[in-house]
Amino acid sequence: MIPWVQLDSARTPDGAQELRLKRRGDEFSIMLGTNELMNSRLSGSEEALARLSCKQIAGRKRPSILIGGLGMGFTLRAALAALDRDAAVTVAELVPAVVAWARGPMSGIFDGCLDDPRVTLRETDVGQLIRAETTAWDAILLDVDNGPEGIVYQGNDTLYSAAGLAAARAALKPGGVLAVWSQGPDGGFTRRLKQAGFAVEEINTRANGKRGARHVIWIATNQA
Repeated sequence: MIPWVQLDSARTPDGAQELRLKRRGDEFSIMLGTNELMNSRLSGSEEALARLSCKQIAGRKRPSILIGGLGMGFTLRAALAALDRDAAVTVAELVPAVVAWARGPMSGIFDGCLDDPRVTLRETDVGQLIRAETTAWDAILLDVDNGPEGIVYQGNDTLYSAAGLAAARAALKPGGVLAVWSQGPDGGFTRRLKQAGFAVEEINTRANGKRGARHVIWIATNQA
């Protein structure tokens, strides 16, 4: 058995916890304490987040996509594969070390997607970008923390609050999509989405194709 080797660590934005990047052979893991946040061999549900979102906005000219959370780039790569060359994709990542890992130890996984001319990478809070403009995005994809019930950074909870959802809806173009990844179901979040005025579809998916943990994706359409 090949042992895990820790490559680097970084504090969460509030400084309260530590993220650790680990490698075992060609497998990577990002850990928070004893919780594995992501693994390079488990990409299915993050890729589904992108595919489902891009399907909803198919046919739009020069679509603008905002992705909250870089992670291991699964959602970004799947979005780029689904979108035409006229798309613009902005990725917001709050932890600078995650960006450094993407360009450093995990560059093979990212396979140059950060250099795609359609991509703009911002080291900032995705909430700030959501609040910065109205009717700006065709789709907003959130793979932030563990979903509405976060464990990494308490500030992320604002994204999933009533105020955060109202801001997301205002930031979307008519018919635009807010897509949210979660480690598990959350009935309260589904209700908040509907109360915010979204048409909501809740989709169960697997961490790795037909296998692995069950995750949830919400596809919430702005009916304005």
